[in-house]
Parts: sequence; structure tokens; C-alpha cells
Amino acid sequence: MSPVFAHGQLRLYLLALLAEGPHHGYEIMRDLEQRFNGLYTPSAGTVYPRLAKLEEEGLVRRSDDGRKATYTLTDAGRAEVEARQDDLGDLKVDLDRSVSQLADEVRSRVKGEAADLRAELKAAAQEARRAARPVSSAPPRGGHDDFERAINQLRETTRKVVRAKKTTEAVRDEVLRIVQEAQRQVDRLR
Repeated sequence: MSPVFAHGQLRLYLLALLAEGPHHGYEIMRDLEQRFNGLYTPSAGTVYPRLAKLEEEGLVRRSDDGRKATYTLTDAGRAEVEARQDDLGDLKVDLDRSVSQLADEVRSRVKGEAADLRAELKAAAQEARRAARPVSSAPPRGGHDDFERAINQLRETTRKVVRAKKTTEAVRDEVLRIVQEAQRQVDRLR
């Protein structure tokens, strides 16, 4: 995956965000996730050390509100944001480019996963059709077992794909479409 921020950009982004008003660390992480349309979610290990560094530099003040810490820009932090307005414009352009690149990478990955899934489901459906026997006739010895194995394999593969953490909504929709198409094909045989 492409890097989201170039060197020093997260620091500037945090300063600009805090220039809008005080934020909790969790709010900062959610803001970044929204900025990247859910394609990037920073970890606490990414955000909090940078906030601590900004605090050490005297650009940010931390105040504890129970279990949450609120971060506020200091006068020195506001002065740096003002002095770097041109850099902020460049940052916006770079972040837009990062969002676009991340989206392209996700689309490419989903397209590849969907193609792999379609091929697996197609093979399973072909196997199920090959092993299918009319209900009215008695299946040859072992034929029924082949059919059951094919159906169970299709069910298992489909469930694994749909339940996988990395599976996107687009892939789930594609799985549903493929399964529904297989059902239509089987219905035609009745």
C-alpha cells in the first residue's frame, strides 16, 4: 500500500486540525479516517507519539479530562500554522492524491479478489451441475456423495469468503450475485 503521508505531513495535518479547536486523540483518528473516506485509519501508535512530540516542541498543550486527553494548539502552534499556509495548500492536494491512490489500490484488490471468487464459485457450480442427478431417479452409488461434497464445498467456500475480515461490501455483493445466479441455473433444471 502506498504511504499516506509524506515526511512531516502528518505533523502539519495535526497542527492544522488543532487550529480548528481542541480535540481528543480519538477524535483526531476519526477525523483522519473520514478524511480518507474510511480507506485509512491511523493507529494510536501513529497519532499519540506525534502529539507527544508536538507537546514537547511547545506547539500543543495536553490537558487530561478523566480518561481522555484533550489537545489544544498553543500560541507557538498557531504561529506555525499561520506561517505554513502555503504548505497547507500543498498538503490538501497531496492528501487528495493519496485518497485517490488508496481508492485505486482498493478497487484493484477487490477486482482481483472478485475475479478469483467468481472462478472458484463457477468451478464449484460446474462441479455441482456435473454431479447433479434428477430427483426422480436413484443416484448411482457414490453419485449422491459427490453431489453433497460439491454443495458443501460451495457453501464452505462462500461462507469463508463472505465472513473474512478483509472482504469488502463489493465482494460480498458479488458473492450474493453469483450464488443467486447459480440458484437460477439449478431452478431451470426442474
